[in-house]
Amino acid sequence: MRVDKYLWCVRYYKTRNMVTEACRKNQITVNGQVAKASREVFPMDKITFRKDQITYIITVLDIPLNRVGAKLVDIYRKDETPPETFAHLELLKLSKEHYRKTGTGRPTKKDRRDLDEFGFEVDEE
Repeated sequence: MRVDKYLWCVRYYKTRNMVTEACRKNQITVNGQVAKASREVFPMDKITFRKDQITYIITVLDIPLNRVGAKLVDIYRKDETPPETFAHLELLKLSKEHYRKTGTGRPTKKDRRDLDEFGFEVDEE
């Protein structure tokens, strides 16, 4: 099975076109070699790819006939991604929320006045 179809079948990507774009950007490797979308994968191949700031490492256990349900994905692949990478992603999300809560939008006039009271001067040209 082609690597783009495999990654789509085991639900790592929403569309095959997204997998093909990742292959064009050299983000997917099979057994340590950069893979084109048409590269064939076989059981026991190691696929490494980067998606959403996480480097996934999976081993192909079996080849599905077509796209499988989320509960059946573990039959066809073994996920060897270190858990520290997911912890690192969670830390990144928390650090982004530290400055401003998600969904609060642009600063209001009141926020601006409060900043002026603290003595922060904003140069307006």
